[in-house]
Amino acid sequence: MMMRQAITRNSLILGLFAITTAGLLALTNNATVPKIECNRQAALKNSLLEVMPAAQFDNTLLTDFITVSDPQLGRNRHHIYRARLDGSASGAVLEATAPDGYGGKISLLVGVTADGTVTGVRVVPPHNETPGLGDKVELKKSDWVLDFDGTSLGDPEPERWAVKKDGGDFDSFTGATITPRAVVGQVKRALEYYEQHREEIYATPAEPVEAQSCEEADA
Repeated sequence: MMMRQAITRNSLILGLFAITTAGLLALTNNATVPKIECNRQAALKNSLLEVMPAAQFDNTLLTDFITVSDPQLGRNRHHIYRARLDGSASGAVLEATAPDGYGGKISLLVGVTADGTVTGVRVVPPHNETPGLGDKVELKKSDWVLDFDGTSLGDPEPERWAVKKDGGDFDSFTGATITPRAVVGQVKRALEYYEQHREEIYATPAEPVEAQSCEEADA
C-alpha cells in the first residue's frame, strides 16, 4: 500500500515538474521569438542597404515587397523589394539563387536602378564554397563582387556576361572558376528577369506584413 502511494506521489511530482517546465519553455520562447525576428529584420535591412543606396529611396524596403517564383531567379520563392523616391519607382532588390556553385546553391541580393543598372550585388551566407578560393565572392573576402556595380544587360553586352575564361568580361579566381561563373550567370539571369517583368514588379500590390514592435523589444 505504501509502495503504491509513493509511486502515485512521485508520478504527481514528475507530472507537475513537466507541466512547470513546459510552461517556462513556452514563456521563454514567447519572449525570445520577437527579439530574434527583430534581429533578423535588422540584418536584412543592413543587407538591402549594401546593394541599394539610401539616397535611392524614401520608402520602407522591408514593407514594400512582393514574392515571386521564376526559374530565372532560381528554385523556390524569392522576394523583390521595391525602392521608391517621391512616390516613383527608383529601383529594386531581387533575391536570387545560383544553383550551380562549386559547393551547391549560392544565395544573392541584386540591386538595380529603375532602368536596370546594377547598384550592388552581395552573396548571402551561408554557402559551401571552398574557403580561400570560392568564398572570395563574399565582400569580406575580396572586392570581386564590386565589379558588378554600374553594369547592366547592355554594359557589357549580353555575350560578354561571363568570366574571362569563357570569353567574357568578368575575372575569376586563381584555382576557382566554377563559383564566379555561377554568380555571373545568376546576376545576368536576375537582370533579364527584371527587364522582362519591370512594369509588373512595381505595379503589383505589396504583400501585407504584420506590425512590428522592435523599438519596444529594444527598450
